[in-house]
Amino acid sequence: MKKYKLLAAILCTNLFVLAQEKHVDFENELSIENDTVKKYSLNEVIVNGNQQEIPVSVGKANINPMDLPQATSIITQETLKNQQVNSISDILKNANGIYIMGTAGGYQEEIASRGYSLSSNNTFKNGIRYFNGMMIETSGLEKVELLKGSAAMLFGNVAPGGILNLVTKKPKFDFGGEVSFSLGSFNTYKPTFDIYSGIGKSKKVAFRFNGSYEKADSFRDYVESERYYFNPSFLIKLSQKTELLVETDYTNDSRTPDFGSGLINYQIVDIPRSRFLGVSWGKYDSEQLSNTITLTHNFNDNWNVNFINGIRYYETELFSNTRPNTSGGTISEAGDWTRSIQRSKVKDNYFTQQANLNGKFSIGKTKHQFLFGADVENYKTNTTRYKNYSNYDTINIFEDYNPANEPAIPTLDLASYTQNPVSRFGIYAQDLISFTEKWKLLAGVRYTYQDTESNVLTYNNDGTTSTDISNTYDDAFSPRVGLIYQPTKNHSLFATYSNSFQTNTGTDVNGEALDPSIINQYEFGVKNKLLDNKVQANITFYQIDNDNLAQTSLANGNTNSNIKELAGAIRSQGVEIDITANPFKGLQIVAGYSFNETKYTKSNTYVEGSLLRYNPKNTANLSINYKVENGKLKGLNAGIINSYFGTRYAGRSTRVTVENDAYQLIYLSDYFQVDATLGYDYRKFSIRTKLANIFNELNYNAHDDNSLNPIAPRNYSVALSYKF
Repeated sequence: MKKYKLLAAILCTNLFVLAQEKHVDFENELSIENDTVKKYSLNEVIVNGNQQEIPVSVGKANINPMDLPQATSIITQETLKNQQVNSISDILKNANGIYIMGTAGGYQEEIASRGYSLSSNNTFKNGIRYFNGMMIETSGLEKVELLKGSAAMLFGNVAPGGILNLVTKKPKFDFGGEVSFSLGSFNTYKPTFDIYSGIGKSKKVAFRFNGSYEKADSFRDYVESERYYFNPSFLIKLSQKTELLVETDYTNDSRTPDFGSGLINYQIVDIPRSRFLGVSWGKYDSEQLSNTITLTHNFNDNWNVNFINGIRYYETELFSNTRPNTSGGTISEAGDWTRSIQRSKVKDNYFTQQANLNGKFSIGKTKHQFLFGADVENYKTNTTRYKNYSNYDTINIFEDYNPANEPAIPTLDLASYTQNPVSRFGIYAQDLISFTEKWKLLAGVRYTYQDTESNVLTYNNDGTTSTDISNTYDDAFSPRVGLIYQPTKNHSLFATYSNSFQTNTGTDVNGEALDPSIINQYEFGVKNKLLDNKVQANITFYQIDNDNLAQTSLANGNTNSNIKELAGAIRSQGVEIDITANPFKGLQIVAGYSFNETKYTKSNTYVEGSLLRYNPKNTANLSINYKVENGKLKGLNAGIINSYFGTRYAGRSTRVTVENDAYQLIYLSDYFQVDATLGYDYRKFSIRTKLANIFNELNYNAHDDNSLNPIAPRNYSVALSYKF
């Protein structure tokens, strides 16, 4: 009941704010025409737009992409709609260098970039950190922003590969909306709705409310899912210069955990793609509620400030079989697997406040685009773990699974209860200095302080409990400096240095907390606008060095993995090519290629020079979409989506410290996937169809151990929509 009370409280707060609109003393009432011109900065909808002209909002400073010494990409609403995206995996088919590295349990999509996992710290929704440990609904998205490389100067403790920002649909002052219904393979059906309008004659308040419901089975036997999504928002013009944006986002997702195909001795076995190896009663329930209030004030055309207050709550519960080949449940050569049962619950409350001051000014002949900001974040995470229930039953992975043979659902005893509060504070300043029209310098620095607590209550087998309390304080400076040379307005060359930090758990040999690992990143590239701005072509080279990687200390024969030393090193090197083209009206082409090699350059545990797992060396994408703008076929829309995922390794990296180590890597071949879309718009109606994985390619998404999930086979979807 708490979750529904919290949702109701937030919605009531939003309605209360809205009700006060008639009491606000508005300045200089604007006409409807002016309202149309002066939009909130995130309201812009890009339709086949020039990405080189649109700053990413997650960059905070509103810097033109040609002036930003960093690779960026925007996936537009038109692309999301035409391709009928229904997952992060679908979205990332339009990007390169950012990819899905795993789908643990089938209930999340693990994102990675440039060899680094992008956890919830690197995933944002409307500029606020978003929990990505659950399936993310896409029907409420207006666009998706990708900021590659380091973002530590802006957000502190983020992995160096990049960040992903999901931007939801914004309120509009004109009345309109859309309802749709889609159905597809595996008994999938999904109704959605979207409505927006101004409120009152003064047109000072606008709202938008969209949502969806999805129910589906799966190509995997006995696997099913159900999801609810609601996204209400309000925009209030407090004055000609001040706006208040209130956004609430709620997702409730429930699905059957599916840890994929079993492997035998690190080898993929030949079993049907549809065969399910989990318990039919297993569940992964997750929900997430966030609310963001953004107050923006423009002092004049050159100076503005915004204040952001955000809260986020999520709760998950996993109750299912353990993964194959873990917890003692190794699959035998004959295919027999004795399964164990696991259970865990996680609750997290997150709160953040941000303030950003942006200004443009001149000093002598130099022009400045200045950013100064500060943020504070607080996490309160509670984790309840249960003791695994061993020897639940035995199945054979070469035989069809029969849920009728399952024993009763067992009761699991408590194992531990962990409270993990984290407090983080950051202050940062950045300046884009234009010395001339051709030479520019971006320089900034951030100071971050973090307090991490851990309070672990352990339930012992003898009925007693024990408590382990720890507290770690970390701080770090995160600089960024980039030089930009623009021989013309259509060409930009840049070189950037930045660093980020990664907090470490455990202690050193003296029992002291480990310092953060400082990760250095070097990036240089070229951005081009060609053929009268019809083609944008960018190429970026990068190198990321973590020269003080935390590893288990081997001093004095130590085997305790919690005693570590900052003695390892990892290097990630690569190149990324991004091309967007609009050769003529109605045709859009998005293409890209990336190469990445992430390997151990120094290690006391793993083979030096060996590659890190899950990261493909090569990825590529090519999507082509054409919409007929005139003639008898006006409204017809056709597209093709091509994606390539290179070879990579799963399994376990071989340890040089273990004689005759049983760990092995699993080689996963590359694969090429093709999807096709076809749609037609007639007046207020539209129909869109999609055929995914046309050639029925078989490949796998890897977990963090000896288990794999096959990708979906050929499948279809059809959506009928009505606009009003």
